[in-house]
Order: sequence, then structure tokens, then C-alpha cells
Amino acid sequence: MDSSILTILAFFPLLGILILLVVDKDRLGAIKTIAFVTSLLIALISLYIYFNFKPDAPGMQFSINKTWILSLGINYHLGIDGISLFLVLLTTFLTPLAILSSWSAITDKVKGYYISMLFLETGMIGVFVSLDLFLFYVFWELMLIPMYFLIGIWGGPRRIYATVKFVLFTMTGSLLMLVAILVLYFMNHNLSGTYTFNLLEINKLPIPLGTQFWLFFAFALAFAIKVPMFPFHTWLPDAHVEAPTAGSVILAGVLLKMGTYGFLRFCLPLFPNAFIDYTWLFSILAIIGIVYGAIVSIRQVDVKSLVAFSSVSHLGFVMLGIFALNIQGIEGGILQMINHGISTGALFLIVGMIYERRHTRLIEDFGGVSKKMPVFAAFFLIVALSSIGLPGTNGFVGEFTILLGTFKSNVAYAVIASLGIILAAVYMLWMYQRTMFGKIIHPENEKLRDLNLREKLILIPLIIAIFWIGIYPTQFFTRIEPTVKSLIENAKMKYEKNKLLDESLKVDSRQIKQIE
Repeated sequence: MDSSILTILAFFPLLGILILLVVDKDRLGAIKTIAFVTSLLIALISLYIYFNFKPDAPGMQFSINKTWILSLGINYHLGIDGISLFLVLLTTFLTPLAILSSWSAITDKVKGYYISMLFLETGMIGVFVSLDLFLFYVFWELMLIPMYFLIGIWGGPRRIYATVKFVLFTMTGSLLMLVAILVLYFMNHNLSGTYTFNLLEINKLPIPLGTQFWLFFAFALAFAIKVPMFPFHTWLPDAHVEAPTAGSVILAGVLLKMGTYGFLRFCLPLFPNAFIDYTWLFSILAIIGIVYGAIVSIRQVDVKSLVAFSSVSHLGFVMLGIFALNIQGIEGGILQMINHGISTGALFLIVGMIYERRHTRLIEDFGGVSKKMPVFAAFFLIVALSSIGLPGTNGFVGEFTILLGTFKSNVAYAVIASLGIILAAVYMLWMYQRTMFGKIIHPENEKLRDLNLREKLILIPLIIAIFWIGIYPTQFFTRIEPTVKSLIENAKMKYEKNKLLDESLKVDSRQIKQIE
């Protein structure tokens, strides 16, 4: 079971797709049920990796490594560690909730929609478990196809513009990353005599510092666009605003984490010298993103747009933690990836629920909603407080740990980044006050109905997760910490080794010149 569980998780959605293909497109109830049950079964199966994961083992677990294309050195190589464990679980957790949220929202081309959702889940899980660079790139590109259709077909009025912008940004970074992957592939052959895309083998390569710089930035650009970091964030608000609710949930909850995950899985172990030497640059960009995203969020008049820009700010914290390059910072960054997926995913679900009732997302069109929807207002308040990092919620644990790590690394960075927390309270509470409280001005708000059973069942698991992480984060840190410690130790050791090697090459070069 250990060697096959990741294969089951990655490809089980395709079984649901095969069943959907033979179901008549007019049987809407059957289509929705099959898609939801498939995603729910995947979520239940994924609990196996949580309960059987060995917290004290820093290496890869549940690994499988089989020859795929022998002549090219391509293997079917999967595995997870403390970095990817919770990202896989986050994917399997959010997908059934996203599908359930689409129950009444999607009425056109229903069969194609749910096929796209399941296909997207396969791509997302595949990215987090791939340990072969070729296989990783296949999954990385694969997930673009269903997201392209989700936004382009079931999105808002400007969906075509948002879709094209999303694809162009992502593809630009992806192609540069592909070039870097091929360079590593041939470099490994030149040094070892074997062709391989095996990430764990390529990690051992002594890459010259000058080459590291170019390869690092080729990977980093692809991941920075996906995060998205400032100034590569401009595609995100358009994609979020135009995407259907489930698309926004998956985009914010999972897809953006592939960028932050990429920095830890690829950039740091492969190019430690370039990573460490340019921590200042990415830390500054992260801080700009934190403050900029928060300030722009204050100015938004559309609730969904506000939540979208808040993602730029929140993910800036994740990047700041990663580039603090210490245990607390990286652990906080990984946990905050999960927290952001839960809290921001919940916010997009809440926005989608109110949009289904009012068909508007403008803040000025609401006011006094809590009088007609008290249960909705209670859920909304909990999620909003978790988003701004109230103690006792998941957001507090993540942000506190990140700032703790950043203070150890650079006090000035931590002080400036703290402004983002203050500004988050401003834009989130001000938005909540204007939508939920005050007098009911618009007659349409008098007719609002509170949450139904299906909507409560969607939000309750997210609320449980918010308080579980906020009150008892030890279950997460114990599984993350050994991998993070090993990652940092190996990167720093490789950093020193590469510097010594580079110095020796310079000495040899000078001696050759003297002899000549």
C-alpha cells in the first residue's frame, strides 16, 4: 500500500472521469454525485498518508520509482516528505468542498465542468508528489488545461481576457523552467555519464556558481509568477474575479502554493548559493507584496477583488518566511501555505454564496446582511478573523512563526512586514462592517435567505480546520520540522562546498595562466 498510495491518489480522479464520460449529459444529478463522491473518496484515501507518515523521518516516504522511458532516463518517481505532505492533504480536502459549492452555481455544460475539476485534481496532486523533473513538468503543464477551461467557459464577463493573461504569464515562466531542466539533464550526463531527470540524483550535482545564477532565476521566475510575487502578480486579480467560485477556491487554495512549494523543493536544494545570495532580493519583493497587496485591498469596491489582492499580501508572508532561511521561518511559511488555502478558500466560498443570492459583489450593494443571514454572518466573521491572524486561529500561528523566523534573520524586514497584519485588520474588518452591519438600504437584501444545509456542510470542515491549527499546531510542526532541518543543513553544507570548489577552480585557472 505504501508504494502505491500516491499513484492511487494522483490517478483516482481519472476513474471518476471515465464514469462521467459514459453518463448522459442530461443526468445532472448523477454527474454531480459521481464527481463529489469521487473527490470525497480521494480525501478519505489521503488520510492514509497522514496517519502512516513517520514524523521523525526527514526523507521521502511512500516512494515508488519505476523505469518509464529507459532511453531518455525518465522514471515514474513519486514520493512525499514534510514539505509536500500537507499540500497533498490540502488538495484532497478542498476539492470536494469546491465541487459541492458548484451544486447550484453551475448550470451550463455541467458534465464538462466536473470533468475539468477532477482532471485538475490529478494535475495538482501530481505536481506535489513528482520526484522526476520530466514527470513534474508534465503535471505542471497538465493542470493549466482544466483551469484554462474553468475560467474561460464558466467564468465572468471578462473571462477570455483573464484566461489568456493567466496562460501567457504561466507559460512564459514554464518555458524558461523547461530550458533550465534540460540544462540540468545534460549537465548531469556530462559529469556522470548517465541521462536522468531524477531530482534526488540531480540534487547532488556540483553546479558552478555562474551557472547556478541563470538556472536559479529560470526556475524562480516560473515559481514567482505562480505565487504570484510582486511585480508578477497582475494576472491574479483578473483570474480570481472572473473564475467561478470553485475555480477561485482551487486557484487560491492550491495552485498558488505550487510556486512557494517550488522554491523549497527545487530552488533551495538545487541552487543553494544563488538562493542564499539573493535572499535579500526576494525578501524585499515579499515585503513590497505584503504592504502593496494590503493597501490595494483597502481600496477595492468588489469583495472578490479584495480577497484576491489580499492573497498577494498573505503569500508575501509565505515567501518572507521561506527566505528567512531558518527553521522557524520555513516552518511558518509551509504552515501558512495551508492556512491561506483554508482561510482564503473559505472566503471565496462565502463570496460565492452571497453572490448566488444577490448576483453582485459590490460592497456598496450590501449592508445589514447579518440581520437576515445571522448564521452566514457568524461563519464570515470567523473566517475573516482567521485571515487577519486572530490568536486561536490558524492565521495567527503561521504569521507569528514567520515573523519569529524573520526577526532572527533581519529585524528591519520583520518590523516592516508587521504593517501587513495591521493593514489586513483594516481592510478585512472594514469590509465586514460595511457588508454585514448597518441599515438595510437595498430592498433586495430584505429577501435574503440564510445558509442551507449544503452550504453549512461546506463551511463547517473549514471552521474546524481553522481552530484545529490555531489551537493545536503541534500535529503539523512535528511532521514538517525534520524535513525542514534536513533541507537547511544540506543547503548550507552544499553552499560552503560549492564556494570552496569555485575558489579552487579560480586558483587552478590562475595557475594555468601563469604557466602559459
